Amino acid sequence: MSTQLDDRTGVNLVPVSAAPRHTRAPGRFPWPWVAPALLVAALFTLGPLVVIVVFSFMSRPPQGGGVIYEFTLEPYVNFLFQTDFLGNTTFDPRYLSVFGDSLLQGAITTIVCLLLAFPIALWIATRPEKLQNVLVLLITIPFWTNLLVRTYAWMLILNDNGIVNSGLNLFGLPKLELLYTPMASQLGLIYTFLPFMVLPIYASLAGFDFRLAEAAYDLGARKSTVVRRIILPLATPGIVSGVLLVFMPAFGSYVQPVLLGGGKVLLIGNLIASQFGDSRNWPFGAALSVIILIVLMIALIAIALYSRKSGKKVEISL
Repeated sequence: MSTQLDDRTGVNLVPVSAAPRHTRAPGRFPWPWVAPALLVAALFTLGPLVVIVVFSFMSRPPQGGGVIYEFTLEPYVNFLFQTDFLGNTTFDPRYLSVFGDSLLQGAITTIVCLLLAFPIALWIATRPEKLQNVLVLLITIPFWTNLLVRTYAWMLILNDNGIVNSGLNLFGLPKLELLYTPMASQLGLIYTFLPFMVLPIYASLAGFDFRLAEAAYDLGARKSTVVRRIILPLATPGIVSGVLLVFMPAFGSYVQPVLLGGGKVLLIGNLIASQFGDSRNWPFGAALSVIILIVLMIALIAIALYSRKSGKKVEISL
């Protein structure tokens, strides 16, 4: 540590390189201050997941709901195999079929939302800045209303005396059976999760200087070429984020298949609810939940590997 001398008195002044022994970046708190908040966050986020995972390895009581704290793999075995009264175990594809139907439902919802959201997000990103704010506000307005209220509104639209059938009646056309069908369930999912696809794609395109696209037009590029080679690569992080934000909740959705689909198609969300409710088989319901978590974790790992390999930062946020 060096010191500085006064030329007139020769007295040592304050050390030049003296620095505080404990430095902390502005805005950072010591660990004891944030420990209670971290504990509460872990309790209410990781806590329920830990309970579900533990319950999935427990035994089912002879009567009623709940679990018996005896380790077993029977809930996971029952997902693929069935044991009859004689003790014979055979492959049972019923639950696997439900799992496949749920994957198909989530895939259809994701693809349709992507096809609708990309042109909407691109159009919003090319508007003046003040108009962009208004359009984004209109996209987010549905989030201000409870999901059940919006779903019941679709029930009023699609029922026999709803807006659609009333319009068909005006033109002398026969009524259509729209409510309590798989199509109604799919329509409700697309409506619910479309904003989750629009907003991430818009966020990726909002900062782009579209004069570069105009320059490509001036150089003779076609519109399809500009979209494929300039705009689409720029929107890729938003597309990936939107795909995850739509597919994950659509895969395990419960409200729309029950209220709009009438429960006619058994999906993984309905199956889990029935295991915790009607069947009172908590370990099997927990095992189904863990299987969904594993599928979603695989999807997240794939996205992380893609982000690392491509060098594009993908954020799963709106």
